[in-house]
Amino acid sequence: MGGVVEELWQLPTRRTRSVSPENPTGAKGAGARATEGTGASAARDLGAGWKVSPSIALGAGRTETLADVAGPGVVQHIWLTTEVAGVRDLVLRMFWDDEEQPSVEVPLGDFFCNGWAELALVDSEVVVVAPAGGFNSYWPMPFRRRATITLENTTRRTLPVYYQVTYQERDLPERIGHFHASWRRSNPLGEPAVHTIVDGIIGTGRYVGTYLAVQPGAPGWWGEGEVKFFLDGDQEHPTICGTGTEDYFGGAWNFDVGGRYVPYSTGQLGLNQVLPPHEVYRPHQRFGMYRWHLRDPICFEQDLRVTVQALGWKVGGRYLPLTDADIAGTAFWYQTEPHAPFPPLRTQQRTGSRPSPVTWVRNLLRGTG
Repeated sequence: MGGVVEELWQLPTRRTRSVSPENPTGAKGAGARATEGTGASAARDLGAGWKVSPSIALGAGRTETLADVAGPGVVQHIWLTTEVAGVRDLVLRMFWDDEEQPSVEVPLGDFFCNGWAELALVDSEVVVVAPAGGFNSYWPMPFRRRATITLENTTRRTLPVYYQVTYQERDLPERIGHFHASWRRSNPLGEPAVHTIVDGIIGTGRYVGTYLAVQPGAPGWWGEGEVKFFLDGDQEHPTICGTGTEDYFGGAWNFDVGGRYVPYSTGQLGLNQVLPPHEVYRPHQRFGMYRWHLRDPICFEQDLRVTVQALGWKVGGRYLPLTDADIAGTAFWYQTEPHAPFPPLRTQQRTGSRPSPVTWVRNLLRGTG
């Protein structure tokens, strides 16, 4: 982040704006004017300007627009908090320049490296999760005409959501990549024990990050699988192939120090969650890990696919494909528009009575569909 600090003395023509429940439009001079809101009762003796509308109540099955602003500009920071137990049942979407299909469609928790809906602190350059559930994104997100950010509640209950979206109104260069993020879950993984993190990316861009939430489903070490990047027409064999899952996330030797997993969180990568934290090599354990490619982006010119193998050990020193694993992967990248539509989250097909779309999404996110 040294480059950002070095640029602070420069004074280009830019305007900072911020959207929150206290200023839903982000307009100049439009903040702290609310007379009704979730804080109205607490502020009844003080009136407008005294935290009358600090949050929204996101109703069951509803989608609310958190920000809808005109460009050109760049979203610089998103802060949000809600009930941590519900973060995988909330779906975050972002749309750039009036596009019909979202460029970002990810469960809120996975977007902030908290896929298991139990608080995991993160101290990285682009995602920070602070006590006791403050979710922060510093991914820069440029847009030319319009930026729209929405949040869907797939639960059966109303959830409180506090948020602030800060952006700059500024001119943009002619050639830019728009921010994208997508999510896929395999539960159970099945054969051949390969999880697709992302596929179908078409265009020119840079892959900039991965978050994985893993439950191995078998005892023993689970991270021998390779992360593979299939670039620009690669079919059977990738151009970039790693040497193991923990290697890709910057660790080594099973993340095992003295017979226990050791979590870590750094600016570029981390094993930020081990559940339960004091167990080791158990099939029901859950792990969260991230890797940002900020200084080593994976550049592609035509297309991109990213996969990870789920691989452990069996007797005789042979690899064991972990077909019962539960793996959810979130991919982060920038690319030229238009982008290819993402596979829908509602992919669970059922026989007999058909649940509502909200139930479909909720079951998929929880892995019970």
